[in-house]
Amino acid sequence: MNQSAITALPVQIQSLSKHYGEVRAVNDVSFDIKPGEFLTLLGPSGSGKTTLLMMIAGFTRPTAGSIRIGGQEIVHLPPHKRNIGMVFQNYALFPHMTVGENIAYPLKLRKVGKAEIEERVQKALDMVQLSGFASRGIHQMSGGQRQRVALARAIVFEPRILLLDEPLSALDKQLRETMQIEIRKLHDRLGMTTISVTHDQREALTMSDRVAVFSNGKLAQIATPTDLYEHPASKFIAEFIGESSFLPLRRTPRGYAYGDQVIQLADGEALQDDEALLMLRPERVRVVNGDLSQDGANFFSGSVQSVVFQGESLLFEVMLDAGHSVYARVGNRFENIRSLPQAGERVTLRLDRADARLVSTKD
Repeated sequence: MNQSAITALPVQIQSLSKHYGEVRAVNDVSFDIKPGEFLTLLGPSGSGKTTLLMMIAGFTRPTAGSIRIGGQEIVHLPPHKRNIGMVFQNYALFPHMTVGENIAYPLKLRKVGKAEIEERVQKALDMVQLSGFASRGIHQMSGGQRQRVALARAIVFEPRILLLDEPLSALDKQLRETMQIEIRKLHDRLGMTTISVTHDQREALTMSDRVAVFSNGKLAQIATPTDLYEHPASKFIAEFIGESSFLPLRRTPRGYAYGDQVIQLADGEALQDDEALLMLRPERVRVVNGDLSQDGANFFSGSVQSVVFQGESLLFEVMLDAGHSVYARVGNRFENIRSLPQAGERVTLRLDRADARLVSTKD
């Protein structure tokens, strides 16, 4: 495979919709994907992400809207004329073919010569670290190896766009995390525009340049993983991306307050609503003792409801005196475990000003 032959192309989605009777599977969605970008479509089941991917691939016809690749409208093109590589959720490999024959299949459809097919299949195998496996049967390959074969088949003909439909969902946790890194490295080597679909938040944050979050057929937010995690546009996104607790705030002349306590907020945090939510990420909430001076931090008192051991950390559920339940995550440092508060004990939580971020009550 000649890596330099792959030209990264932009993708423009404009006013795209797919309706099934009264159901709006995708509802008036617009966004652009940059050349060479790795974009992940993320959302719960039924959010519209897979339908959108299938419209890009050509397997589903939009009710309305436009899909352009490199400036070319492709809505009316059949899938085989879109020059798009795709890895399906179940890999869709041919069980009666060898690994090499599976990878060669797209090239044979394109009438590529035998010598060139052999060369490109070998280079694709090298790229997915399966050199020497060309003659193996698919039934002889592990789940992770089959996933690599599916990737090789999708990239061997140097497509303009690579689509990944939940490509890691069939793998166990450890292998899935390893393959996330491998796919990202492959993307960086090839430089092609990649669009992936997943419902796994960590997978999306790990692999992507940007993440587009979908809810009820609409695009809820599109941003870099860092911006999405640190500045979610709504409570839905804050809950869906990572773990969060929320405290209701009301606007006062001195700023947003939780009860009688004015909250010290991170720089740049500003809403104009009368009400807002304070987002508390468990890893940013600290269990403290001693000095509670207001040194650029917010403090909350309550009672420990439970302590859950989770290996590398312990998760504390704390009922604040005002009646709201929040969570704090404490790193598992053996020397500190015995000194940590237990269920039923009083505790004070600290949220530094830099970690005090607002979320709108409006989705």
